[in-house]
Amino acid sequence: MSSVADWARPNPIHENRSGLIGKGVDRYEGPLKVTGTAPYAYEVVPPAPPLYGFLVGASIARGRIASVETAEAEAAPGVRLVWTHRNAPAQAPRGARANPRSQRPSNPALADDRVRHFGETVAFVVADTFEAARDAAGLIRIAYAEEPAVVDFAASLDRAEMPPGEEDVHIGDFEQAFATAPVILDETYSSPVQNHVQMEPCATIAWWDGDEVTVHTSIQMVKGGQHALAETLAIPSDKVHLRTRYIGGGFGGKGQPYDDLTLSALGARALGRPVKVAYTRQQMFHGTIHRPATIQRVRLAAERDGRLTGFALEGYTHCAREAPFTEHFANFSRSLYAAPNRLTGHRLVKMDLPGAGPMRAPGEASGMLSLECAMDELAEKLGLDPIELRLRNEPERDPETGKPFSLRQLARCMTEGAQRFGWDRRSPVPGQVRDGRWLVGMGMAAAIRGNFLLPAKAGVRIDADGVVTLRQGMTDIGTGTYTILAQIAAETLGVPLAQVRVEIGDSEFPPAPGSGGQFGAATAGSAALDAGMKLRRALAELAVGDPNSRIYGEDPELVTFADGALGIENRTEALADLVSRAAPEGVYAEGAITPAADARDWSQHTYGAHFAEVGVDPVTGEVRMRRMFGVFAAGRILNAKTAMSQITGGMIWGVGTALTEGNAVDPRYGSFIGQDMAGYLVPVHADIVDLDAVLLDEVDDKANPMGIKGVGELGISGAGAAVANAIYNACGVRLRDYPMTPDKVLAGLIAAGL
Repeated sequence: MSSVADWARPNPIHENRSGLIGKGVDRYEGPLKVTGTAPYAYEVVPPAPPLYGFLVGASIARGRIASVETAEAEAAPGVRLVWTHRNAPAQAPRGARANPRSQRPSNPALADDRVRHFGETVAFVVADTFEAARDAAGLIRIAYAEEPAVVDFAASLDRAEMPPGEEDVHIGDFEQAFATAPVILDETYSSPVQNHVQMEPCATIAWWDGDEVTVHTSIQMVKGGQHALAETLAIPSDKVHLRTRYIGGGFGGKGQPYDDLTLSALGARALGRPVKVAYTRQQMFHGTIHRPATIQRVRLAAERDGRLTGFALEGYTHCAREAPFTEHFANFSRSLYAAPNRLTGHRLVKMDLPGAGPMRAPGEASGMLSLECAMDELAEKLGLDPIELRLRNEPERDPETGKPFSLRQLARCMTEGAQRFGWDRRSPVPGQVRDGRWLVGMGMAAAIRGNFLLPAKAGVRIDADGVVTLRQGMTDIGTGTYTILAQIAAETLGVPLAQVRVEIGDSEFPPAPGSGGQFGAATAGSAALDAGMKLRRALAELAVGDPNSRIYGEDPELVTFADGALGIENRTEALADLVSRAAPEGVYAEGAITPAADARDWSQHTYGAHFAEVGVDPVTGEVRMRRMFGVFAAGRILNAKTAMSQITGGMIWGVGTALTEGNAVDPRYGSFIGQDMAGYLVPVHADIVDLDAVLLDEVDDKANPMGIKGVGELGISGAGAAVANAIYNACGVRLRDYPMTPDKVLAGLIAAGL
């Protein structure tokens, strides 16, 4: 296992002689996407004309299927197959792992007569056309024996329990600190269910060749999907060929397989034809996971000068009864501010709702909505500027572990952001600034998101034409993976970008963990760098060992790579010439990355500061963004364009979190009320004006060999709290229940007599 000292040594990414690293390179696959020629899973052309599957979801929250009538559906024109729990093929039991190394266990569909949540798949139809399958699905008659269901989160807190394998984290004596502090704050904040609402719904097309199945599916983790399907079908994983070349958004919601994967493979095997299945938009809301709601209590204890003597962040979240998941909204706070006495913990309510799971910045996206507003409320009590309060509580080391920070530029993010944004023009007294009918205010919030590195491999080959092909079982969910891998390969081997081919999203390629958790670029990229370095070595040794080479007999350590050639000083040779002459079959190398053992000796995070200006209409309660700005520190930036897209996209999501986004549960059915993109409100272009961000220069040599960190989830962390704080500064109404819709703002204005 390597050491962080190894990572700090010079390498082509650090040296960046070609200048490709950090450059705003256009997306590698961009032309395919904008011309409609990038085949997403449902659009892949199979080896034979496909059949079409359609899923049928349960219409109750909990119970069992009492009876099913399928005769009318089976007799419908074009129908090839109708399955329910009564006749679905045998599958491995849920959660089974025949191979203990499988990343995911069996995930059977139609396994029994139980209904665990509204929308759970209870029937499956395959027909010659999508329309025929959909119409036949409507002919299935299902009667249920309903059972009492737990679907009201706020009314079910008495059912809460400690999450499996967890306990509260106590440092010092918080209760004593809180009881004796001269200034305290004790407030509760809540956030609703959120749905991922990716542009592309989950979809799969599957076909068999003998005892092997090929599936093209929309999933963020290649190996997880391959292993889950193999376990479900009770076949070896090498009999499952999973491909996921293009993905139309994931945000964590495609981090696991769903019934489209299982049933398309089973249907194709049963019928001897390719079968394709896609969730409808409405089915996506119940058939896939969501971000669970939270209720968070924040308590702060401080001296009169603003220094925290204690803080506590505790609360409740929920999950599906049989699928535990905890939204760890308190975890981030353990590394954010200094305080000697600390208490953090979670309680979990198991409910009869669709599964809860990761959604962009799980934990931080919810948790920062509470703590970053609480810090502003405390600042007002103390008569301090919100930034000054945060600066006074900057820790020198991780406040819980005592580890040194690998690199922490949070203070610079806040101070530089304040200067650029014009924070000094903010009125400390709410409701004092008007622009016509609008009350205008500013708000800010800090941002933090952990840095992670996982094991991965990559393979790279150069052929006789000098074309470099990088292969990896990685995914690109729209974040720019194709592009940054091309940049890394090109810079490492000293070839133009036009000579690089990137092939990802295939279970037969060297494995990578996939996209999620803000670890994708660092993990996949570090493996690609290692593969490139090993190919450099192989090519250097090939050249110095070839009597026909201009550098024959030289030290391979002295060989440099640039402009598609290798050489020593002024004696160079084109890579294509060398390979075509000395290794016409091509040269291949495989590299890998594993976390360094001593990387755990450092507290590693990404940081930022959000600034927002809003207008509040005192008559209607409407809130409008006027401008938003952020400053972020996230290690070396590989691609200025894609990184900025990720950061600003997260900020926009934060605006939606603050103002519009959320889903309510219909207590009659346990269903979400918002079930399409018309009713589930996210920001549109008209909602976002004058939004910009800055990425600070930074290289974190404790993070990985490239000194990079993730940016995909940092932008949303804290963004909603900045908007909430701006609303308060504009009109004096402090709301603690997200989203802050006009009815809530107006009620607050009326209650305040405004």
